[in-house]
Amino acid sequence: MDAYRAPLRDMAFVVKELLGLGRVNHLPGFEEATDDLFDAVQEECGRFSQEVIGPLNHTGDQQGATLQNGAVSTPAGFKAAYQLFVAGGWNGLTCDPEYGGQGLPNLMGAPIEEMWHAANMAFTLCPLLTRGAIEAIRFAGSEVLRSRYLPNMVGGRWTGTMNLTEPQAGSDLAALRTRAIPEGEHYRITGQKIFITYGDQDLTDNIIHLVLARLPDAPPGVKGISLFVVPKFLIKEDGSLGARNDVRTVSLEHKLGIHGSPTCVLAFGDEGGAVGDLLGEPNRGLEIMFIMMNAARFSVGVQGLAIAERAYQGAVRYANERVQGIPVGMTTPAPIVHHPDVRRVLSTLKSRIEACRALAYYAGQMLDLARAETDQTRRAAAQARSDLLTPIVKGFCTEIGVWVSSEALQVYGGMGYIEETGAAQYLRDARITTIYEGTTGIQANDLVGRKLLRDRGAMVRDLFEEIRTSLQSFAGQHAVAPVVVAVGRALTSAEEASAHLLAVSQTRPEEAFGAAVPYLHLMGWLISGWLMARSAVLAATRLDEGTAEADFYHAKLATARFLADHGLRICDSLHASIVDGGASLLAMDAAIF
Repeated sequence: MDAYRAPLRDMAFVVKELLGLGRVNHLPGFEEATDDLFDAVQEECGRFSQEVIGPLNHTGDQQGATLQNGAVSTPAGFKAAYQLFVAGGWNGLTCDPEYGGQGLPNLMGAPIEEMWHAANMAFTLCPLLTRGAIEAIRFAGSEVLRSRYLPNMVGGRWTGTMNLTEPQAGSDLAALRTRAIPEGEHYRITGQKIFITYGDQDLTDNIIHLVLARLPDAPPGVKGISLFVVPKFLIKEDGSLGARNDVRTVSLEHKLGIHGSPTCVLAFGDEGGAVGDLLGEPNRGLEIMFIMMNAARFSVGVQGLAIAERAYQGAVRYANERVQGIPVGMTTPAPIVHHPDVRRVLSTLKSRIEACRALAYYAGQMLDLARAETDQTRRAAAQARSDLLTPIVKGFCTEIGVWVSSEALQVYGGMGYIEETGAAQYLRDARITTIYEGTTGIQANDLVGRKLLRDRGAMVRDLFEEIRTSLQSFAGQHAVAPVVVAVGRALTSAEEASAHLLAVSQTRPEEAFGAAVPYLHLMGWLISGWLMARSAVLAATRLDEGTAEADFYHAKLATARFLADHGLRICDSLHASIVDGGASLLAMDAAIF
């Protein structure tokens, strides 16, 4: 069974050299986020991931979460590991210090999340959802609600969940039926929610559910949805836990992967109504829930990166150990890593993982600037860039994660299809990342509808201009010229595709949205390719200066060049699909199927 090893040097390269903590640690609240602190936190997180939660990944998958007599039990070892997680202060790293968090920037938090998810994705889903709930309550809650819930949630003593989906209301939340009836200062919640990650567990004393529901006088559709805070156990005036609330776990879903994470069907109000408090204003629930949802979408994008890294590490280890045949150009049997096609596969995996890492961490940095930048113009620009990046990170990185986890099986051959190697679990776990928190199609519709069309392309044009200026500054650096040329071609493809979608949306909107997923992929390749070009320039500079890590920086140059030659060329075909494929798309009438 493969053991996870955190790629600390690769992470540090992106955070400290490519993006730079200096861009955020001069801002209010982030002053302590120095390179030295980053190194210390990363090293300790790597140890925790490798020694505490990593060994529970396979056993958790085999045992799974269970439901008996209405109570959920997590796999053996999860509870003890969670207690260590809380004792180490890991849950509140990026949370508000006012409520017990450490206030570290997302640029530091993203690699930490990557390590947790790579080590044990099923375990880490619990704190992932909790942090999203914390953000929603911090953003929209009254001071009473904040003081009641946030200290315990930030400290990890209580966890949080997101309750949107119902049997008849998946992505169409306008169809939800859960009701909230006013009763004094509180509300009585009745209804059923499905697909609730960690909707129940044995890790903490209380669970704080954020629940979408309708008030009696709510207008129809999504404009009539409110958000409520519904604890598993009611909370007394002194902060201690009171009676059990009217929330029950009906069943656990039987899933393809992430078996250690309980995915619950929850019933609210079977015995008269669960007691809840309104979060924010009436009928503004979906808007507030998007605070939590966007935080989760960013984290799920990091999940895609993380599971890809875990699958890649296993494939590399196997390729270096497995001796099979005589590689071309050699005269004796050798490990399969020497076979040209195996090197091609591993090179492809490595280059795409490094591209996704740069993209995800860059998105984390934009979140930090949008939160803490003191100049309002720069803050607004960072928020716009963060909004643009969120669906791309979620959609692109998770799709790459599934592809990497699948392609890694080629290295193992038949052994990859055997559960004992661990490779099959990575593929099973990765598959959900493209689905929950909105499928790739939903992310793509968001990118086209809310990001490209809403402002008639202003947001993407700002990005394109920054990329063009950056590429122009690399002129004359011959070591990276092929990479710069490839990114320039991708930029042209993205500009032309964007202009096309803006034009056809006026008369044939179905064509524009039909091309949304290829457009998301095109944008993902462009931005990650641009960041890899910047990485290559940085590596070339380090080599010119003379460095004791010459092998490391040579690898960065080679990886960027490989991505340019074997990855970015897909942008040409994506461009063709978007610009030339409209007629054939519309010809595929629904009746054909």
